[in-house]
Amino acid sequence: MGRDGTLRLWLRPPMWGLHVLAVVAATICFIGGTWQLGTYDQRQENERADRQEVPTVPLAEVWSPTDPFLDTMNHRPVTVEGTFGPAEEQHWVSGRTQGGTDGYWLLTPLELADDPGTAMLVVRGFSPDAGTLPAPPEGDQELRVVLEPGEPVDPNDATAGDESEVIASIRVPALVNELSYALFPGFGISTTTDVGAGLQLAEVPEPEVSWTVGMRNLAYSLQWWVFGVFALFMWWRMGLDLVATERARREAPEPEHSERVASLTP
Repeated sequence: MGRDGTLRLWLRPPMWGLHVLAVVAATICFIGGTWQLGTYDQRQENERADRQEVPTVPLAEVWSPTDPFLDTMNHRPVTVEGTFGPAEEQHWVSGRTQGGTDGYWLLTPLELADDPGTAMLVVRGFSPDAGTLPAPPEGDQELRVVLEPGEPVDPNDATAGDESEVIASIRVPALVNELSYALFPGFGISTTTDVGAGLQLAEVPEPEVSWTVGMRNLAYSLQWWVFGVFALFMWWRMGLDLVATERARREAPEPEHSERVASLTP
């Protein structure tokens, strides 16, 4: 029996109930898995929103330069007071993108008012070009920043270890050797327009959220889809058995006429 014959066996009326059952089961599993995946995404968004909406507090209440950068500090808004270092202590940080435009962050050390000799690296703004380093505002400054962890070394950074105006990453241990301050092991992105020297405010990255937040919903989603695949497998396997049985019945030889007559003779 050829391909057309096999297709007819799959589509004959006695098979319709099996096909409908398979479609219903697969659809339910697909919808259930998609719903659980949507719930997982929503949990991620809620966690990200919770981190963005924490209250703004003075820097000293959450961090000191001797403390490591903890996960609870990531993306934390704080207020900080101090004096910016001179222009020659600044750096352009390459590899930044904002509004679809490639450019640079302007990184400036801010010496803390309540802890002289200690400074936080602050991103004052974004520029599409790394031109002359703009002079920082003079005198005492009070600004709002969002805390971010220090960045790993960029293997493509040819300036690593050099006192260059342009660096590829905010790697605090490398900058400690260039600056005369005790630096926090992280940096802040300014959200205060007045200190940007006319530059665009740098866009604050969204806080990172562990993929394990909402893990149960993600697991349920995978389970639903596995059930759906299993339902399709059982439909295919049962269909093969039913088709094979029907094909064997149709291809079985008919009894010879003489044998039928003989069987009726006393």
